[in-house]
Amino acid sequence: MGKVGDCWDDCCYKWDEWKYCLVCIAIVVGVVLFAVLLAAYGFVRHIDVAVEEASLTRFDLATSPVTALAYNLSLRLTIRNPNWAMSLKNTKPLEAAYKFDDQRFDRVQLTDKGDKHSPGKTRVYHLATSSNGSYVSLGNAGEAKYRKENATGTFEVEVVLTGEVRYTARYTKCKIEATCPLKLQLAPPGTPAVVFLKVKCKLAEPEKNC
Repeated sequence: MGKVGDCWDDCCYKWDEWKYCLVCIAIVVGVVLFAVLLAAYGFVRHIDVAVEEASLTRFDLATSPVTALAYNLSLRLTIRNPNWAMSLKNTKPLEAAYKFDDQRFDRVQLTDKGDKHSPGKTRVYHLATSSNGSYVSLGNAGEAKYRKENATGTFEVEVVLTGEVRYTARYTKCKIEATCPLKLQLAPPGTPAVVFLKVKCKLAEPEKNC
């Protein structure tokens, strides 16, 4: 701003140089406008994802005729857009996959393609999912892990959020992947509620152009 200040002093020292003053004002306005646009659209701040609440009331493993999990899982998932000017638009559906021992046993769609998320807003998704037998390929190691965790009543389940978005004023499509590792204590219906501590999900490293 030093040169702009000098320009202002030189041009506006005498009021009869009003035309030059207007030029200086235009320069100052241009610099300010450029700074605002750069701050608004020059840098992307990626979404924040968290699991605020989670409850597991059933988690049973069947091995015949196929390996399958019967479960009841409830989540309160939040997604925040921290950008103050840029909205984001889904170019692919936003989905949450449930995994045990790194093997997916179910998948839930949160939003469809074309859905928009406004700047600075937080969206809350209440997911209540159940199955009497979702196929899962665990293998011997996965089954052993299930038996070990079943003995303690606490299961390690991952929620993996995946999708693709485009930010305002940007052509590039950016993939989204967030992993939420949960430790869920089994609480069958009729038993006392289990206290759950909020889990902040970890975003995968963004691609070069994102």
